[in-house]
Amino acid sequence: MGIHMKELIGTGVALITPFKEDFSIDVEGLKNVVNHQIENGIDYLVVLGTTGESATLSKAEKQLVIDTVLEANNGKLPLVLGVGSNNTAEVIEEMKTRDLSPFTAILSVSPWYNKPTQEGIYQHFAAIAKASPKPIVLYNVPGRTASNMLPETVKRLAEEFENVVAIKEAAGDIVQAMRLIRECPKDFLVISGDDMITLPMILAGGKGVISVIGEGFPKQFSDMVRFALNGKIEEASKIHYKMMLIIDYIFTEGNPAGIKNVFKNIGLCTDTVRLPLVSVSSALDEKIKNFIASI
Repeated sequence: MGIHMKELIGTGVALITPFKEDFSIDVEGLKNVVNHQIENGIDYLVVLGTTGESATLSKAEKQLVIDTVLEANNGKLPLVLGVGSNNTAEVIEEMKTRDLSPFTAILSVSPWYNKPTQEGIYQHFAAIAKASPKPIVLYNVPGRTASNMLPETVKRLAEEFENVVAIKEAAGDIVQAMRLIRECPKDFLVISGDDMITLPMILAGGKGVISVIGEGFPKQFSDMVRFALNGKIEEASKIHYKMMLIIDYIFTEGNPAGIKNVFKNIGLCTDTVRLPLVSVSSALDEKIKNFIASI
């Protein structure tokens, strides 16, 4: 570990990609969402993560998303770019062919579907680390990838490659998060990828979150993270317990359908998602609407 990434401490958000009702990219909606983050205390933006429905975007659409975010952000917040695949060569090719100069780091998810062994996961990220011109944030999300990147694998990568600087840990397992914090090098950042356990992860020594709920409620969630990082447990806990209900709601019928419904209800963009995802039910829409009215 030779790179200390203070830009990644705090609250990052995994930006959605707003669509118009004809499923084309809603450029104005995306600018609205970015401005909502800038104006309400978010520390950095993650572009083209899973929440951005990157799996359904063409190469040209991905470039449009990047260009739109760059224009709206205008250098105000650090940017992280999602570059992940279950084909290692594809990740390396994308890093070689895309202009990464505007980005502070890349976020790269552990390979899905293939179900590699721990050695396979290590070799995948070792190859990426050797090829990457930017610091790398590992992303562990077993619920989507069908394999769990274990703390010993993360530790090995963090110790051997100085540009492997952080992990977005979304196994939903506080004990695994604590093992990462204990085992990995001191400067390595353990970042929550699970909104519901962000507070306990920070209190255990984590350095923040890459959030979904945070982009819908950026002021509340970034305040909670800031309080927690500063040891103000009572203030942080008050916000956490207030937000628990809406965190449950936005994941009840899948991500990003839930968070897009929040944006629809606060008037920033439509809640259109691309197949195979579908918009939330009218019953859930009503619950989300009522929550928004209550805060």
